[in-house]
Amino acid sequence: MPLSLLALAISTFGFGTAECVIMGLMPNVASDMGISIPSAGYLVSAYAIGVVIGAPILAALGTRIPRKGMMLTLILLFMFGNLASALAPSFGMLIASRVLAGLPHGAFFGLAAVVATRLVHKERQASAVAIMFMGLTVANVVGVPAGTAIGQQFGWRPVFFIITAIGLFAVASLAVLIPKVPHVAREGFGSELRAFTNRQVLLGLLTAVFGFGGVFTVFSYVGSMTTRVTGLSESSTPWVLALFGIGMTLGGMVAGPLTDRALRPTLYGALAALALSLLLFTFAIQVTWAALTMVIVLGAVGFGTVTPIQMLVMTYAQSAPTLASASNQSAFNLANAGGAWLGGMVVAAGFGWRSPALAGALLTALGLAVALLAGFLDRDRTGSIYRVAAQSRHVEAEVEAVP
Repeated sequence: MPLSLLALAISTFGFGTAECVIMGLMPNVASDMGISIPSAGYLVSAYAIGVVIGAPILAALGTRIPRKGMMLTLILLFMFGNLASALAPSFGMLIASRVLAGLPHGAFFGLAAVVATRLVHKERQASAVAIMFMGLTVANVVGVPAGTAIGQQFGWRPVFFIITAIGLFAVASLAVLIPKVPHVAREGFGSELRAFTNRQVLLGLLTAVFGFGGVFTVFSYVGSMTTRVTGLSESSTPWVLALFGIGMTLGGMVAGPLTDRALRPTLYGALAALALSLLLFTFAIQVTWAALTMVIVLGAVGFGTVTPIQMLVMTYAQSAPTLASASNQSAFNLANAGGAWLGGMVVAAGFGWRSPALAGALLTALGLAVALLAGFLDRDRTGSIYRVAAQSRHVEAEVEAVP
């Protein structure tokens, strides 16, 4: 694997920390701003809404811009949004700055996934995308717990100053390590937009919305759930988040090679395991060792869905994957926003702090149903994913052969 993938991972580490650190900081923000914890949960949704809005728009605007330059621009916008979060004078301004920080997220991840596949041989593309996403998992092992601990000791504002500095380091890494990645001759906004006429692309995006939504019904409130139900102290929240991140890292390491070998079976297995794990978590959360074990499992099976969904959408988008890939990040973050909203809603409705896990299990089961429907519609058709991938490789080989 080329060293340039490290620059992509460093960048996704910054994005992942900014996106998820708010889960551990919600009690601090709620206390500082004089709001409830479920209300502070809107900060999760605000970032996700920024991703949903920004991903297709910025990806479309960047179709004619060199990929390296576009990635640097997106990182700079990310830095500005997090600096605004650190300086926000009110909860309303903090919400707005979170939306701003989220705007470049989806476009960057979508573009980075495309770049990652261009840096390796065809048979290693899913593994390359998994490595790119590894920055996101490491963020949940190191960045989010460290940010939570810093926030508990020094306040939540310094955390966003630190994230801004991480963005600066990412800019330097991209500038030094990423080579110039040329556009494929047929790419352009029109061809990118035509990817959405493919039924399998749309079903893949819908799978992400429902299937991954179950993760954030729990992850958004896992600190509060383990303190209020399991009985852990608030100071243990960084360690709980770290366990979730360890699970994500393990899931990402396994999902990449498995997706290279068998995409749809990997997706089905991950979604089924996620739904079952969320259901079991409603019982396991009452026992400390069981709750902590299931936090790792949830991280692993939850993140295990990311690479196969990303590769499925990119494969069916064929030679115009940038907008589809970015829109897939919109779908994931729509899942984040919807999951956080659903988890907060069932708690606020009086169903208790175990209810987000049950709601998440039902949401993921719906995502699995969509994935199975997509697989059924795809079987024995000329649009089979294996034939599509082969056709895509043939087209790209022809393009590369043009002098």
